[in-house]
Amino acid sequence: MKSLQKKAISAVAVGLLTGLACASAFAEDAPAADAPEVSPITANVTVASNYIYRGLTQTNNKPAIQGGFDYAHESGLYIGNWNSNISWINDGYGASSNPKTVAGVSAPIEMDFYAGFKKELIGEGFASDVGVLQYYYSTSGLPGIQSSATVNANPTARQAAGVNPSTTELYAAQNFTFGPATGFLKFSYAVSNLFGIYNSSGSYYPDLTANYDTGMFGVTVNAHVGYQYVPNNIVVNSGTYAGTWNSSYADWKLGLTKDFGGGLSGSAYYTGTSAQKVGSTYIYSTPNGGNQGRGNAVVALTKTF
Repeated sequence: MKSLQKKAISAVAVGLLTGLACASAFAEDAPAADAPEVSPITANVTVASNYIYRGLTQTNNKPAIQGGFDYAHESGLYIGNWNSNISWINDGYGASSNPKTVAGVSAPIEMDFYAGFKKELIGEGFASDVGVLQYYYSTSGLPGIQSSATVNANPTARQAAGVNPSTTELYAAQNFTFGPATGFLKFSYAVSNLFGIYNSSGSYYPDLTANYDTGMFGVTVNAHVGYQYVPNNIVVNSGTYAGTWNSSYADWKLGLTKDFGGGLSGSAYYTGTSAQKVGSTYIYSTPNGGNQGRGNAVVALTKTF
């Protein structure tokens, strides 16, 4: 009886050990539990001390609240929307330096709608991107479009000539990754008048953006340079506005981004432009006759969901 018990116990023990060994082997071979799927929809909210776009202040150097969302399909197709408060349109029409002063013009919000295709066609880390971007401004109180003779006689009114500021651009970009360095080279082309500038269809904007992850404290160095070309300069040979009213200019930016984790990041940067003036009048002017493209320091906080 004792002998049989020992044999039985030994058999059970061997069986248990064998079973545990098999279970361990199966556990090693079994795939890990699936990670939660990443949502194709993301959203973002930003609070900034100033809204600078292509080097020009869009809020007369005042704070901005911004936000939007993006939907990206695994095929590479995407759509999105982004919005911000602005003041540059009504500032332009109400500026004392602008002879085309019009009271009651209102356009408090910029709404951007875009769609495109982005895919790593060249290789990993090198996504190619093509799309269309519609800048939409809900305006009221715009005057009727001025004639070329009127605009030529008053070139400071070129961006306050009654032209709808809503703009359509096509763009193509090539993203790149080289270790801790990332960025993109992009070309944007306006198929409409550009931001309300009279006779400016065909404007284009090439730009280069580069980022370098320092590997320390979640800090990334950001750098950018671009050139906004606007065709059909106005040349005035004599009188108050004598000179070449060239709306083209270069812009640049240098700054830092800090990742705080959990989708929260902060940024601080400095921007500047080569935006010109004729005599004492800036081509891109603020309500008090200042330069929209002056050097500016900006801080911002962004939350991504």
